[in-house]
Amino acid sequence: MPDRLPSAIVALAGEEIELLPQRAAYWPSKRMLIVADIHFGKAAAFRAQGVPVPHGTTVQNLSALDDISAQREIAHILFLGDFLHAKAVQGSATMQALIAWRTSQPGLRMTLVRGNHDSHAGDPPDALGMEVVDEPHRIGPFLFCHHPAVHDNAYVFAGHVHPVYHLAGRGDALRLPCFLIGSGHALLPSFGAFTGGFAVRPSAGERIFVTADDAVLEVPSASRRPAP
Repeated sequence: MPDRLPSAIVALAGEEIELLPQRAAYWPSKRMLIVADIHFGKAAAFRAQGVPVPHGTTVQNLSALDDISAQREIAHILFLGDFLHAKAVQGSATMQALIAWRTSQPGLRMTLVRGNHDSHAGDPPDALGMEVVDEPHRIGPFLFCHHPAVHDNAYVFAGHVHPVYHLAGRGDALRLPCFLIGSGHALLPSFGAFTGGFAVRPSAGERIFVTADDAVLEVPSASRRPAP
């Protein structure tokens, strides 16, 4: 088993949640991996329009899922929307790669909470063996959504924004994917290898955890820093 990369543990709604450097969250008591905005087929869609973008992002995304599975016991992957980037992914080489990967994971439960891209791309084919639900989707004390929202009676996990945080110092700067953790909501970074990001500034009481290649680190007093 590969060594576990340094992560961060947060207590949310009475549950322990692990924030992973691979830009996903893990709910140990449910053996659940929570993934936002993987956008399978996005790079291929850009290339089809003549835009020169990297190849191999599907393999990279699937390898990242495999790496996490090798480090933690995962029975269920819950995708917070935007699983497929566009309708053209249906029946494509990307979909064939997804089906081949799924065939190698017969005991794994998968759930997709529909996002805005999923409404255009269509639900994944039956061959992926995926439960597909609308937001909000409740499990225990949590509501799982694609779009960020506030609910009085549950803690919300959401994606959609692709949050990043700007770290600056001594004439240098970094733009890193991040988790934004509030008292009633958690915003997850985009898991996809080719998805971009939107700079966020935390409000009072919110915490920022940035992800580097090999660790998750909390930004001290992030809410008091100026907007990027």
